[in-house]
Amino acid sequence: MQGSGSDSGGVKLASRSELSAFLAGVERRAFKQALFGVRDEEAALDIVQDAMLRLAQSYGDRAAEELAPLFQRILQNAIRDWYRRQKVRSLWTTLLSSLTPGRDDDSDQDPLETLQEAGDSNRESGPQENLERGQVLEIIEQELSRLPARQREAFLMRYWEELDVAETAKAMGCSEGSVKTHCSRATHALAEALRGRGITL
Repeated sequence: MQGSGSDSGGVKLASRSELSAFLAGVERRAFKQALFGVRDEEAALDIVQDAMLRLAQSYGDRAAEELAPLFQRILQNAIRDWYRRQKVRSLWTTLLSSLTPGRDDDSDQDPLETLQEAGDSNRESGPQENLERGQVLEIIEQELSRLPARQREAFLMRYWEELDVAETAKAMGCSEGSVKTHCSRATHALAEALRGRGITL
Protein backbone atom coordinates (compact mmCIF):
# COMPACT_ATOMS: atom_id res chain seq x y z
CA MET A 1 0.00 0.00 0.00
CA GLN A 2 1.34 3.43 -0.87
CA GLY A 3 2.92 5.24 2.04
CA SER A 4 3.09 2.19 4.33
CA GLY A 5 6.89 2.16 4.12
CA SER A 6 9.78 4.41 3.26
CA ASP A 7 11.63 5.29 0.08
CA SER A 8 15.28 4.37 -0.49
CA GLY A 9 16.43 7.42 1.48
CA GLY A 10 14.45 6.48 4.57
CA VAL A 11 11.84 9.25 4.08
CA LYS A 12 8.29 8.21 4.90
CA LEU A 13 6.03 8.79 1.92
CA ALA A 14 2.57 10.24 2.28
CA SER A 15 -0.14 7.60 2.25
CA ARG A 16 -3.22 7.97 0.11
CA SER A 17 -5.24 8.86 3.20
CA GLU A 18 -2.64 11.45 4.27
CA LEU A 19 -2.77 13.05 0.83
CA SER A 20 -6.58 13.13 0.92
CA ALA A 21 -6.56 14.60 4.42
CA PHE A 22 -4.06 17.27 3.39
CA LEU A 23 -6.15 18.30 0.37
CA ALA A 24 -9.34 18.40 2.44
CA GLY A 25 -7.65 20.51 5.08
CA VAL A 26 -6.08 23.00 2.70
CA GLU A 27 -8.98 23.49 0.27
CA ARG A 28 -10.83 26.26 2.13
CA ARG A 29 -7.68 28.28 2.84
CA ALA A 30 -6.48 27.82 -0.73
CA PHE A 31 -9.81 29.05 -2.08
CA LYS A 32 -9.62 32.21 0.03
CA GLN A 33 -6.05 32.75 -1.12
CA ALA A 34 -6.98 32.32 -4.80
CA LEU A 35 -10.09 34.50 -4.41
CA PHE A 36 -8.01 37.27 -2.88
CA GLY A 37 -5.60 36.94 -5.81
CA VAL A 38 -8.03 36.86 -8.75
CA ARG A 39 -11.21 38.38 -7.22
CA ASP A 40 -13.42 35.97 -9.14
CA GLU A 41 -15.14 33.12 -7.27
CA GLU A 42 -15.55 30.81 -10.26
CA ALA A 43 -11.97 31.35 -11.40
CA ALA A 44 -10.66 30.87 -7.84
CA LEU A 45 -12.51 27.56 -7.52
CA ASP A 46 -11.12 26.36 -10.86
CA ILE A 47 -7.60 27.38 -9.83
CA VAL A 48 -7.78 25.49 -6.53
CA GLN A 49 -9.24 22.36 -8.11
CA ASP A 50 -6.55 22.42 -10.79
CA ALA A 51 -3.80 22.88 -8.19
CA MET A 52 -5.12 19.99 -6.09
CA LEU A 53 -5.31 17.74 -9.14
CA ARG A 54 -1.75 18.61 -10.15
CA LEU A 55 -0.47 17.84 -6.67
CA ALA A 56 -2.23 14.47 -6.55
CA GLN A 57 -1.14 13.48 -10.06
CA SER A 58 2.46 14.66 -10.01
CA TYR A 59 3.52 14.70 -6.37
CA GLY A 60 1.34 12.14 -4.62
CA ASP A 61 4.41 10.02 -3.90
CA ARG A 62 6.27 12.72 -1.98
CA ALA A 63 6.89 12.77 1.75
CA ALA A 64 3.99 14.14 3.80
CA GLU A 65 6.00 17.15 5.02
CA GLU A 66 6.70 18.17 1.41
CA LEU A 67 3.03 18.46 0.45
CA ALA A 68 2.38 21.95 1.88
CA PRO A 69 5.27 23.78 0.19
CA LEU A 70 4.68 21.89 -3.06
CA PHE A 71 0.99 22.78 -3.03
CA GLN A 72 1.74 26.45 -2.37
CA ARG A 73 4.12 26.56 -5.31
CA ILE A 74 1.56 24.89 -7.59
CA LEU A 75 -1.20 27.22 -6.38
CA GLN A 76 0.88 30.36 -6.93
CA ASN A 77 1.87 29.15 -10.40
CA ALA A 78 -1.80 28.51 -11.21
CA ILE A 79 -2.74 32.04 -10.12
CA ARG A 80 0.08 33.51 -12.23
CA ASP A 81 -1.04 31.39 -15.20
CA TRP A 82 -4.58 32.75 -14.80
CA TYR A 83 -3.31 36.34 -14.88
CA ARG A 84 -1.14 35.54 -17.89
CA ARG A 85 -4.12 34.15 -19.80
CA GLN A 86 -6.19 37.23 -18.92
CA LYS A 87 -3.37 39.50 -20.06
CA VAL A 88 -2.94 37.66 -23.35
CA ARG A 89 -6.66 37.54 -24.07
CA SER A 90 -6.98 41.25 -23.32
CA LEU A 91 -4.04 41.85 -25.65
CA TRP A 92 -5.74 39.88 -28.41
CA THR A 93 -8.91 41.94 -28.25
CA THR A 94 -6.95 45.20 -28.02
CA LEU A 95 -4.70 44.12 -30.87
CA LEU A 96 -7.60 43.24 -33.16
CA SER A 97 -9.54 46.38 -32.27
CA SER A 98 -6.56 48.49 -33.31
CA LEU A 99 -6.87 47.36 -36.90
CA THR A 100 -8.86 49.38 -39.38
CA PRO A 101 -10.51 48.16 -42.57
CA GLY A 102 -8.50 48.65 -45.72
CA ARG A 103 -5.06 48.31 -44.18
CA ASP A 104 -2.56 46.48 -46.35
CA ASP A 105 -2.85 42.76 -45.59
CA ASP A 106 0.65 42.15 -46.94
CA SER A 107 2.29 44.48 -44.45
CA ASP A 108 5.45 43.01 -42.97
CA GLN A 109 5.05 44.95 -39.72
CA ASP A 110 4.35 42.95 -36.58
CA PRO A 111 1.22 44.62 -35.11
CA LEU A 112 2.50 44.13 -31.57
CA GLU A 113 5.45 46.43 -32.23
CA THR A 114 3.22 49.43 -32.90
CA LEU A 115 0.31 48.62 -30.61
CA GLN A 116 -0.53 51.33 -28.11
CA GLU A 117 -1.62 50.10 -24.68
CA ALA A 118 -5.27 50.68 -23.95
CA GLY A 119 -5.69 53.74 -21.80
CA ASP A 120 -8.43 52.20 -19.65
CA SER A 121 -6.64 48.89 -18.97
CA ASN A 122 -7.18 49.30 -15.23
CA ARG A 123 -10.86 50.08 -15.51
CA GLU A 124 -13.23 47.61 -13.84
CA SER A 125 -15.39 45.70 -16.32
CA GLY A 126 -19.06 45.12 -15.66
CA PRO A 127 -20.81 41.71 -15.90
CA GLN A 128 -22.30 42.45 -19.33
CA GLU A 129 -18.93 43.59 -20.70
CA ASN A 130 -17.23 40.49 -19.30
CA LEU A 131 -19.87 38.28 -20.91
CA GLU A 132 -19.49 39.97 -24.29
CA ARG A 133 -15.69 39.77 -24.10
CA GLY A 134 -15.91 36.07 -23.28
CA GLN A 135 -18.13 35.49 -26.32
CA VAL A 136 -15.72 37.40 -28.57
CA LEU A 137 -12.76 35.40 -27.25
CA GLU A 138 -14.55 32.15 -28.05
CA ILE A 139 -15.01 33.36 -31.63
CA ILE A 140 -11.35 34.43 -31.84
CA GLU A 141 -10.26 30.97 -30.71
CA GLN A 142 -12.55 29.37 -33.31
CA GLU A 143 -11.14 31.57 -36.06
CA LEU A 144 -7.56 30.83 -34.97
CA SER A 145 -8.10 27.17 -35.83
CA ARG A 146 -8.98 28.21 -39.41
CA LEU A 147 -5.76 30.15 -40.04
CA PRO A 148 -2.97 28.67 -42.18
CA ALA A 149 -0.63 26.69 -39.95
CA ARG A 150 2.34 29.08 -40.19
CA GLN A 151 0.23 32.14 -39.45
CA ARG A 152 -1.37 30.45 -36.45
CA GLU A 153 2.03 29.25 -35.21
CA ALA A 154 3.59 32.71 -35.42
CA PHE A 155 0.56 34.40 -33.87
CA LEU A 156 0.42 32.03 -30.88
CA MET A 157 4.17 32.19 -30.25
CA ARG A 158 4.15 35.99 -30.28
CA TYR A 159 0.93 36.70 -28.40
CA TRP A 160 0.40 33.60 -26.26
CA GLU A 161 3.92 32.38 -25.53
CA GLU A 162 5.12 36.01 -25.51
CA LEU A 163 8.26 35.24 -27.52
CA ASP A 164 9.89 38.16 -29.29
CA VAL A 165 10.32 38.26 -33.06
CA ALA A 166 13.85 36.82 -32.99
CA GLU A 167 12.86 33.95 -30.69
CA THR A 168 9.81 33.17 -32.83
CA ALA A 169 11.89 33.21 -36.01
CA LYS A 170 14.40 30.80 -34.48
CA ALA A 171 11.66 28.44 -33.27
CA MET A 172 9.92 28.48 -36.66
CA GLY A 173 13.12 28.26 -38.68
CA CYS A 174 12.37 31.34 -40.73
CA SER A 175 13.43 34.99 -40.99
CA GLU A 176 12.24 37.73 -38.65
CA GLY A 177 10.57 39.40 -41.63
CA SER A 178 8.55 36.25 -42.26
CA VAL A 179 7.41 36.20 -38.64
CA LYS A 180 6.18 39.79 -38.93
CA THR A 181 4.37 38.99 -42.16
CA HIS A 182 2.72 35.89 -40.68
CA CYS A 183 1.61 37.84 -37.60
CA SER A 184 0.29 40.75 -39.64
CA ARG A 185 -1.71 38.50 -41.97
CA ALA A 186 -3.04 36.42 -39.07
CA THR A 187 -4.16 39.51 -37.17
CA HIS A 188 -5.86 41.01 -40.22
CA ALA A 189 -7.57 37.70 -41.01
CA LEU A 190 -8.91 37.45 -37.45
CA ALA A 191 -10.11 41.05 -37.46
CA GLU A 192 -11.81 40.53 -40.83
CA ALA A 193 -13.48 37.35 -39.57
CA LEU A 194 -14.86 39.23 -36.57
CA ARG A 195 -16.16 42.03 -38.79
CA GLY A 196 -17.78 39.35 -40.95
CA ARG A 197 -19.71 38.22 -37.89
CA GLY A 198 -20.80 41.75 -37.17
CA ILE A 199 -18.38 42.24 -34.28
CA THR A 200 -16.59 45.56 -33.89
CA LEU A 201 -14.10 45.60 -31.02
